Amino acid sequence: MTESNDQHAHAQDNAGYEHKDINVIKTLIGTVAVIVVIVVSVIFVDEIFVHTKERMIQEYVLVPKSIELRDLQANEDEVLNSYKVLDKAKDKYRIPISRAMKLMADEAYRQRAGER
Repeated sequence: MTESNDQHAHAQDNAGYEHKDINVIKTLIGTVAVIVVIVVSVIFVDEIFVHTKERMIQEYVLVPKSIELRDLQANEDEVLNSYKVLDKAKDKYRIPISRAMKLMADEAYRQRAGER
């Protein structure tokens, strides 16, 4: 029976809690290492983001326009902002878009004022 009691006493010694504290220095070093890795990763990802953003701005915004595009935009500006007789027999004229919008707004205002 003594052998059974020794095993039972030994089992009780191992149950319930740890008899040795954690190594605080190793835990602290591990925690600091994880924090450093996270900070370095965040800085690295931020630098990649900034570099990619600057490259995209350079590529899409600051690159000079093609000659064809500039000519097309100049032609569109001329059409939208000039007067021209389209068909004098049918009384068709082209007026600048800003003037056309003002005339349409004035007409709509007069119609609404007349309804009251």
